[in-house]
Amino acid sequence: MALNKAPYKGTQDFFPAQMRLRNYVFDKMSEISEHFAYEPYDGPLLEEVELYMAKSGEELINDQIYSFIDRGDRKVAIRPEMTPTVARMAAQVHREVTKPFRWYAIPNLMRYEKPQKGRLREFWQYNADIFGAPEGLGEIEILQLAVGIMKGLGATHEHFEILLNDRRLVDNIFQKLFCLSPEEAKKLYKVADKVKKIDEAAIKKMTALIITDDKKAELFYQYLKLDNFTDLKMFLQQNDLMADSQDFLTFVNRLEKFALTTYVKFDPSIVRGLDYYTGVVFEIFDKHPENRRAIAGGGAYANLLQIFNEPALPGVGFGLGLVTLTDFLTTHKLLPDLVKASVDVLMAYISPAAEQECFMLAQKIRSFGISTELMFGETKPKKAFTQAEKKHYRFIVLMGDEEMNKNEVQIKNLETREQQNVSIQDMEKITRIFKGN
Repeated sequence: MALNKAPYKGTQDFFPAQMRLRNYVFDKMSEISEHFAYEPYDGPLLEEVELYMAKSGEELINDQIYSFIDRGDRKVAIRPEMTPTVARMAAQVHREVTKPFRWYAIPNLMRYEKPQKGRLREFWQYNADIFGAPEGLGEIEILQLAVGIMKGLGATHEHFEILLNDRRLVDNIFQKLFCLSPEEAKKLYKVADKVKKIDEAAIKKMTALIITDDKKAELFYQYLKLDNFTDLKMFLQQNDLMADSQDFLTFVNRLEKFALTTYVKFDPSIVRGLDYYTGVVFEIFDKHPENRRAIAGGGAYANLLQIFNEPALPGVGFGLGLVTLTDFLTTHKLLPDLVKASVDVLMAYISPAAEQECFMLAQKIRSFGISTELMFGETKPKKAFTQAEKKHYRFIVLMGDEEMNKNEVQIKNLETREQQNVSIQDMEKITRIFKGN
């Protein structure tokens, strides 16, 4: 029986063309992260299941993790998310390192879920976190970083928006205005989360199970219709909640002063499902009608290190998946042409006597940081030119008996069609031609 050549369901093969795309996106993310002084980190592919049981949602633990018993009788899981790992690592060093400290990673993760558009079982996800920043300022910077990455990939405010809420604000409204217990408020979170996913009748039916007072239910429906910070402030003022919301209003004021409201808007349906979020929460949404969906999400957490018996340390971060980001960039036609490899030089010998010289010269050219492919075996000029054009090379270098006798190489620029012969010993001129100097 022949083996299946397809990858495991929900995973993907990365052939060179796909790797070029992945490397392009990852390089941009890394470059911009380091402009913000974020440092790269990574953790193990396997973690003990207890780490996720301590802070991740029940759905992830019960239905989505790949877990097994290892040979040491330990229950371990392939990492389904990165936040527990970064929290564990931060718990090891937070007493020694200067705060705030800024880290980023682009790990591969796995979750057992139904593969569909924008979602696979194995995926790569950019993660950035800042620990120990003053309240409100780390959140501002992480939003600036998110915007910076999107802009670095060619997107503008016409392509995406950041929908934002605050868990403390929501708790304040739900518990004080609607007189709900923390447990009831948590149930109402799920109603708010579904407001864009199900119809109004279904929302009202779910709400009636939690809020039995008609006037309070009507206030809840008013809250769900808020879609900007101005209307939110008016809602808080009308319901005597301004004094209890000053921290969030100060944060909104900073958003306005730092020109982030071009990208960031209030959305009551953004609550984020994971329990470890304690403050600002947000999602980056694609504005394109054909791909209207969240492509990233994150928020602030204050108590994550406490699962390791460490004191509370404020943190804020976000994750941006490669699959959803690629869909976004493709939909908006923001990806460069990465179908063909970008190689500088194709070198070919049209005489067997030139083989050794070509191998030696190719090595010298590569030592100057110029990518060079050497065609193996004696070849005809026409075949060499055909291969160079197919692979989108910038230059072709040919060497045969005539060039060997003159101790030179023939270099042709495939973009300008200019051709010149250069001494093999004149590496300065050869590299200057390839580098366009």
